[in-house]
Amino acid sequence: MPNMRTASSKPRHARALEIAAGMAPPAEAPAVSDHTFEQAISMETPADRILHAAMARLSGGFSPMGIAEAWFDWAVHLAASPGRMAEIAQAGVTEAAHVAETALETAAGRGACNPFARSLPHDKRFRHESWRQFPFAIYAESFLAAERWWDEATRGIHGATKHHLDLLHFVGRQALDMAAPSNFPLTNPEVLKKTLDTKGRNILQGAQYLFDDVQRTLHRQKPVGVEAFEPGETVALTPGEVVLRNHLAEVIQYRPTTDKVRAEPILIVPAWIMKYYILDLSPQNSLIRHLVNEGFTVFVLSWRNPTGLDHNTGFDDYRSGGVMPAIETALARTGAGKLHGVGYCIGGTLLAVTAAAMARDGDDRLQSLTLLAAQTDFSEAGELKIFVDESQLAILDDMMWEQGALEASQMAGTFHLLRSKDLIWSRLIRHYLLGEREKMTDVAAWSADATRMPGRMHSEYLRAFYLKNDLAEGRLEVDGETVSLHDIHVPMFAVATEWDHVAPWRSVYKLHQLTDSPITFALTNGGHNQGIVSPPTRADRHFRIAATAANDPHVDPDHWFRNAAYHEGSWWTAWFEWLGAHSGRFIDPPAQGRREFPGLGPAPGTYVHG
Repeated sequence: MPNMRTASSKPRHARALEIAAGMAPPAEAPAVSDHTFEQAISMETPADRILHAAMARLSGGFSPMGIAEAWFDWAVHLAASPGRMAEIAQAGVTEAAHVAETALETAAGRGACNPFARSLPHDKRFRHESWRQFPFAIYAESFLAAERWWDEATRGIHGATKHHLDLLHFVGRQALDMAAPSNFPLTNPEVLKKTLDTKGRNILQGAQYLFDDVQRTLHRQKPVGVEAFEPGETVALTPGEVVLRNHLAEVIQYRPTTDKVRAEPILIVPAWIMKYYILDLSPQNSLIRHLVNEGFTVFVLSWRNPTGLDHNTGFDDYRSGGVMPAIETALARTGAGKLHGVGYCIGGTLLAVTAAAMARDGDDRLQSLTLLAAQTDFSEAGELKIFVDESQLAILDDMMWEQGALEASQMAGTFHLLRSKDLIWSRLIRHYLLGEREKMTDVAAWSADATRMPGRMHSEYLRAFYLKNDLAEGRLEVDGETVSLHDIHVPMFAVATEWDHVAPWRSVYKLHQLTDSPITFALTNGGHNQGIVSPPTRADRHFRIAATAANDPHVDPDHWFRNAAYHEGSWWTAWFEWLGAHSGRFIDPPAQGRREFPGLGPAPGTYVHG
């Protein structure tokens, strides 16, 4: 028998069955041990905490002290490097000369200017042909020159820490984006043309949109069009029932649609910083529906949206009070001995930790492990790491102490800053200057249906993973003992997305260095959400895929990218085939509605509406 580290002597599935049958009360907020969240705020007076919390809210989560520290680090090391100062000055002169030359040639009509050609990848602000005309081309070229100069000025400063340079670069880029010529009617040729063509109706329409949006924000209402995508009515429609409910989550089991199903069920662990139905959107975009139609018995965790009263809920509580009861319930209801574990985003990180703890303890109930846009090594975790240092975390801890939970709007604001060109400024231009509303989609509506994050969990996650990288470096403890992904030996399937600003694909790829399991790695086009929601009906999708055996030599991500097989279409199809190859025989679908397995209500459950 596996060595299960449980406090109870009851059989493996007994507690989950009791809760599902209503014989035992749902778990209360799990108790957690003392950790750095309390330690971080225990040495401060309440007045200091309140002040710091107010500073965090006013600064959008940035620590003014941290920014000052980054600027000082950059300034003093640059002052001590006259050669580097000369190079930066020369870069500025070169950029200014290029802009002046372009201005003279464009004004005289002797040459064409295409600012978009000199933009960074994915920067679409100056792609319209009207930006090639004088004087708008010069506005755009001057702005891009300033961007390039700031890039040069905030790199390669001998002695300055990389984190400080990255933070200063990010803050400077945000300031530059605010001043971009595309943001103002008189310097944006697209807006000027639209205004002339419509006799100003676009400005009036944009003003109406602005007024409506401000009113909705003040009344804490969701964006226009979201009401058309209500879980259980137009999205999250895959038939199923809630089979377990406790303080942290509901577990949903979906009804089979095939005469036979695979012997091993699938358990999906989504992120609890977003609603689970990103994987069960409208029927054509539902990954869960496609899995059920492929003959799999599917379970999914629908996390409860926490409030300030859940401030003491920690990262490991989601494992012990969420994933483990879900595993027990899925196996008990199907009679299977093993299941396929699937984790998305932070849910994938949690599932990887869970799998490592299970492997350490001799628990062999996992048949395979699939990680979707999930990081396990956070050493190269992208721009989100900019928000993580001791100064940043100290001020965020104080905000969490006061609020109890990170509000959805605060979390969304952080993610929007990471892609401010697309998610802030481009939308403001389109909505309020061009007077054009974006058509609401199921993915966009889901994105507006955000959740909160408990204060303790927020602090633990940022410190243990982003700041200290404890999982990858072998320091993360579960039940008092460290865990290692090297203990996992089940087959793995990992998916990353090319344009992911939350989990950059090279960071996700580092899984290869942390485990000795065979890994099939797929890289799809798209971002963190759109790349994962990739149904076979989409014609604009492609992916690269390659398998690595347990004993194969390690290759770097660029080498992998050059040699992986390229396919047009959705990665879903390849994954379904992989799951089938790692599954047992087909069997009759598990019986539902038996007395020992009563349902607690139809899918999508109640927590999805919280």
